[in-house]
Amino acid sequence: MNERDFADLAAGHALNALSDADERAYQEALAGNPHWSSHVQDAADAVAAISDTIAPVEPPASIRASLLARISELPQIPAEPELDSSDAEDYAAAGPAPVEVEHASESETVGSGWGLRRWFTLAASLVAVLVLGFGAVTISQQLTRPASVVALEQITSAPDAQSASTTMPDGGVVTAHWSASTGQSVLVTDGMPALPTDRTYELWFVRDDTPIAAGIFSTDATGKATAVLQGQFHSGDVIAVTVEPAGGSPDGTPSSAPVVAVATA
Repeated sequence: MNERDFADLAAGHALNALSDADERAYQEALAGNPHWSSHVQDAADAVAAISDTIAPVEPPASIRASLLARISELPQIPAEPELDSSDAEDYAAAGPAPVEVEHASESETVGSGWGLRRWFTLAASLVAVLVLGFGAVTISQQLTRPASVVALEQITSAPDAQSASTTMPDGGVVTAHWSASTGQSVLVTDGMPALPTDRTYELWFVRDDTPIAAGIFSTDATGKATAVLQGQFHSGDVIAVTVEPAGGSPDGTPSSAPVVAVATA
């Protein structure tokens, strides 16, 4: 067994997923090669890190049935037939039978049977278990969060985070969040009027009386939106919103007076 094969076995051992034969091979290899113990610790640390990122969640009742169904689809290895004593004597008299050595392919580990293909199968199964019942919704949400939400979290956690709100004539509330240290700013709306499909809201930095386009956004049915301003925020900027043709101002300048203007100085 080479060191790479042992590393595969160490990963399986850390996951408590080795067969009896593989576990024996693992223990024997470790005893004969104590300098490979770093792979044992690396595998244990990796499994612990995965466990620490997932909050305990009660798995759904359906997970057991799903796993059993998957197991039932796997090819079964028939048990070796038992020999009675007369058969054993006949074989002994006949002498040792020739043995054909089956060479493992590149995707299989020689000796251990725990090749890369089986390792990736195990990894896929582990992911399937996570998706079925152990925090899949949370993981999915973390991976698919809008950039505006991520930016808002970064701003609010910054030591120089600031915000200011303004109320529109129709009662809608608009709050600007910004941080000079992160260079980011986000506008959060609640109850902002919906626009027809041929119009859109456009964001602006007004810097030294010069408007700088910072992206467009739309609200949901209740007038809510979280929109990150594109570009670097500078201290003292006024964060403004205008109503523009769909797609934004055609010439890069506001075509109407701002419906929202929040001073950051």
